Amino acid sequence: MSYLLSATCAVPAAGAVLTAALPAGTSEARRRTAKWTALGVAGATLALAAVIAARFAPDGARYQLTESHSWIRSFGISFSLGADGIATVLVLLTAVLVPAVMLASWQDADPAPGADGAADPDTFERRRRTQAYFALILAVEAMVIVSFLATDVFVFYVFFEAMLIPMYFLIGGFGDRAGGADSARQRSYAAVKFLLYNLLGGLIMLAAVIGMYVIAQQQGFATFDLPTLTSAIADGKLTFSGPAENALFLGFFFAFAVKAPLWPLHTWLPNAMGESTAGTAVLITAVVDKVGTFAMLRFCLGLFPDASKTFAPAILVLSVIGIIYGALLAVGQKDIKRLVAYASISHFGFIIMGIFAMTSQGQSGATLYMVNHGISTALLMLLAGFLITRRGSRLIADYGGVQKVAPVLAGTFLIGGLATLSLPGLAPFVSEFLVLVGTFTRYPTIGIIATFGIVLAALYVLVLYQRTMTGPVREGVRGMPDLKARELAVVAPLVALTILLGVYPKPLTDIVNPAVDATLSQVHRTDPAPAHPVAATSGGEQK
Repeated sequence: MSYLLSATCAVPAAGAVLTAALPAGTSEARRRTAKWTALGVAGATLALAAVIAARFAPDGARYQLTESHSWIRSFGISFSLGADGIATVLVLLTAVLVPAVMLASWQDADPAPGADGAADPDTFERRRRTQAYFALILAVEAMVIVSFLATDVFVFYVFFEAMLIPMYFLIGGFGDRAGGADSARQRSYAAVKFLLYNLLGGLIMLAAVIGMYVIAQQQGFATFDLPTLTSAIADGKLTFSGPAENALFLGFFFAFAVKAPLWPLHTWLPNAMGESTAGTAVLITAVVDKVGTFAMLRFCLGLFPDASKTFAPAILVLSVIGIIYGALLAVGQKDIKRLVAYASISHFGFIIMGIFAMTSQGQSGATLYMVNHGISTALLMLLAGFLITRRGSRLIADYGGVQKVAPVLAGTFLIGGLATLSLPGLAPFVSEFLVLVGTFTRYPTIGIIATFGIVLAALYVLVLYQRTMTGPVREGVRGMPDLKARELAVVAPLVALTILLGVYPKPLTDIVNPAVDATLSQVHRTDPAPAHPVAATSGGEQK
């Protein structure tokens, strides 16, 4: 048995404990020690994730590098891990983004000076602030990786819910310093709203998990092991009655739709991203939210294939509403971070649409979209964070002429914006194109309506760039420094990946396509046959 997957989960978890346990203090040396320790752990996790990707064989078994450790034997619960193609690329995405978030947030958790410029009083909270921030990031990384790799439904549920705890403290305790005098109250509101929405989804899912186990146990499958359950369902040995399967599907789907987030369960996201630091906002939308869309593929379609087909049209309608709604609200935003949040709601609509179109192009595109959206949104949001840190304001109206004083910042911001609107040649274009093609082949009306989201994306991105980067230099922008070496180290790899995966996405498609094919076979779906015009020859033969 290989222990590579458990090591990949354990390293950031152990790193979180180690970072939190480092000696407290307000000195720069102790803060630097905590930062470098956490960054080193994140680098080790990235190395392990790269080994997983290198050892994964696309033409091999569905779940690879598997391992299982008995946990609660009486209920058939085990700490089981396995990597399929979709999980592999998402683990790699998580491992790439966490070091970038740490570097971008290098000074976000440092104690803020008081109103007179002097340091705040030497409180316990101030002395532990830096250690806590970086330890919480590692805790989120560990829980997200376990969620992607878990092949036991109960284990997945535990970590799906557990990641809410560190995220709550990251949102509520380490908010954006540009939020104004009322920022503490707004951060608290955003954190509580995030927690309540996701806890509600989790409680409904827990009822569905218990219901699934009871029904499976009655038919001789007293286990939470996902491969065992899906195999039994495929062979007809485990069946759910129509109403029971529909109810269980909705219980799982509701939790994942809140996490994703899908309209109309999305309202926690703009508050959470707007009041968080830029690094935490990236964790929310580029890492944590992907667990929701990933789980729709692995659990909703795998465990409840008939219910998935039953509810697919309704979910597609919600998705296309989310695409248009998110884009329209992004157009009207005055706050840079909330604009990116509403753009993400629109993009998640595309991802969920691709999943429930149930075509190979749609689901391959949706999986690629999870990765590409993570990279492009991280790039745009982190650059927005650099911009806000320099100016001290999130309002678009407070900017203008940035490209004249900070051309590198403006240029990379343009690349991030163009990726967000899915410009051909950049990574998100490939995935968005596949999603639209895959949707159109089965649901042409939905596919046509969704294309209006592309037009609106061009509008909100280009208007944002025009208002912040072009025109005369505003007084508050004059003297703004360009990107520093640390910031360039964050931005350069993300720009490179955005271009590379836009030009050559084949390494990712080769990994995810077998898992997509396996998922489609579970729901007994094949791609619609293209309609070809048939012409008859004079002899009656078809051409």
